[in-house]
Amino acid sequence: MPNRLAHETSPYLLQHADNPVDWWPWSGAAFQEARRRNVPVLLSVGYSSCHWCHVLARESFEDETTAAYMNDHFVSIKVDREERPDVDAVYMEAVQAATGHGGWPMTVFLTPDAEPFYFGTYFPPAPRHGMPSFRQVLEGVQQAWADRRDEVTEVAGKITRDLAQREISFGDTRTPGEEELAQALLGLTREYDAQRGGFGGAPKFPPSMVIEFLLRHHARTGSEGALQMAQDTCERMARGGIYDQLGGGFARYSVDRDWVVPHFEKMLYDNALLCRVYAHLWRATGSDIARRVALETADFMVRELRTAEGGFASALDADSDDGTGRHVEGAYYVWTPEQLREALGADDAELAARYFEVTEEGTFEHGSSVLQLPQQEGVFDAQRIESIRRRLLEKRAGRPAPGRDDKVVAAWNGLAIAALAETGAYFDRPDLVDAALGAADLLVRLHLDEHARLARTSKDGRAGANAGVLEDYADVAEGFLALASVTGEGVWLEFAGFLLDHVLTRFTDDSGTLYDTAADAEKLIRRPQDPTDNATPSGWTAAAGALLSYAAQTGSEPHRAAAERALGVVKALGPRVPRFIGWGLAVAEALLDGPREVAVVGPALDDPATRALHRTALLGTAPGAVVAVGTPESDELPLLVDRILVGDEPTAYVCRNFTCDAPTTDPERLRTALSG
Repeated sequence: MPNRLAHETSPYLLQHADNPVDWWPWSGAAFQEARRRNVPVLLSVGYSSCHWCHVLARESFEDETTAAYMNDHFVSIKVDREERPDVDAVYMEAVQAATGHGGWPMTVFLTPDAEPFYFGTYFPPAPRHGMPSFRQVLEGVQQAWADRRDEVTEVAGKITRDLAQREISFGDTRTPGEEELAQALLGLTREYDAQRGGFGGAPKFPPSMVIEFLLRHHARTGSEGALQMAQDTCERMARGGIYDQLGGGFARYSVDRDWVVPHFEKMLYDNALLCRVYAHLWRATGSDIARRVALETADFMVRELRTAEGGFASALDADSDDGTGRHVEGAYYVWTPEQLREALGADDAELAARYFEVTEEGTFEHGSSVLQLPQQEGVFDAQRIESIRRRLLEKRAGRPAPGRDDKVVAAWNGLAIAALAETGAYFDRPDLVDAALGAADLLVRLHLDEHARLARTSKDGRAGANAGVLEDYADVAEGFLALASVTGEGVWLEFAGFLLDHVLTRFTDDSGTLYDTAADAEKLIRRPQDPTDNATPSGWTAAAGALLSYAAQTGSEPHRAAAERALGVVKALGPRVPRFIGWGLAVAEALLDGPREVAVVGPALDDPATRALHRTALLGTAPGAVVAVGTPESDELPLLVDRILVGDEPTAYVCRNFTCDAPTTDPERLRTALSG
């Protein structure tokens, strides 16, 4: 019989709706039940494409005996971290403070007042590698609760007080300058893996936001070292197994230092950020591989992640059926030489094995290989390779596909809107811009209420009950601002303004400090607040970027002042931990450059000369430049006010820091003015 999760919208929670565990969703009622029964709360946090979350579920949550023990002695709450990032952040901070590490699945035991007292991640069904079994943990916690209640509540209270005191200082009231950005670059250089690209050792995550900083730093300063790190890292990732050589798109991370074997789940946010990174790399260098990867990644998102309602689904699972009924990580993506021969015949299989580095020993498990694209001597027949790629893709489409988490997350859709709008504009792909518009329309129709408050998620055309957090407001505003620059439609600037007004009034305190949840959001044991960029831009740095772009588009001093205050944390953290404040550093580059404000006016938006000037403006590499396009009579975008045609020709105006260049009708002059 289904438990209480059967009525939820989260695909992750629905995966647990038939568990024998009597799960509750996160709610006040669950904690009331714990108080009524006088038992502790078992909080289990994960997400639908998390491999070890599935393992823990199979081993323990689907086990009748384990479930019965949980039901007898605990109130068990299941949380989708993607749906409730605030709950996840608060308790993950406690886990990391207590154990020195964190991750998912996250297992936390709480008092009925939601105060944590025991922590962990994955626990096996039997003791191994020094880890207790899940049952041993349950019994130990239950015994402590029954026999040493005073000690447990004292520990829980101390942990909660310590968390409450961890509120970060604002960092600095001044904005980061040349010195801090140069120190950040030096820090990145020290951690750079010159042999393989990327930063640090295994596991290796795609450093999309750091690459945005490197590209902007190069554009502003001419630093060849910054550009080289960005280029080499992007090329190594694009040639590695972390990139899907057949279908496009990136996996979550590489388990090794060489980008060979990925953790196979594909996340919307990674692909949105990387699509934009490769488009910007092409804009800076004209690299063929950057162009190909940007377009293939955009096509992957539209083909495999777009939902029936026009939004973008959260993720594809790492695991899939290997053809024998077993769910195995990577089964959908890997190949053996024998499988190549079945799909291609002997001659083409031999070529494919050489081209994609498929070996008899294998680069993954059980003699299978992840497809790569190594640098090789000699020339390959492009048509034959394309035929091989097409046939392998067709063969792969016949395999059981990984599951898809159809939950639409506002923030990640904002990132996808920005990436698809810009990629579509750069490469003359109006279908990609249309896909961005479709997702933006869904967010406005379904996620925004009449007060422009955002719902965090939706699924199957139904908005979820959870309120948007800071990253939702900031990333959706970022997407809408990109759409305004690409389409010239002022409505997207207007919607961005509505969202950023919430940032100023509900997510910011009197000192200018930002919080991840609104002042009127559900009260947790502490108000989460994290300025560091991890898998995505933090709400804090994303807000700084959107506020700065909006101020450049509108001339709003309050928005610019808020952006500058928010960047104080980059002054503090940039020189110390540059890998974890990449988007903040990229926004700081935009602030140092102005950012530049570009207005393009023409007799009509579809006039070829106007379009050429507009495209030139979008392709400018000046960090964070904003673009407005329209007719001289248009009042949709503030940057167009009082802009006239010069000699009846389409004209571009470039301004920054209250100073404007002479207007130009020449795309080449405009290109020079925006070259960083």
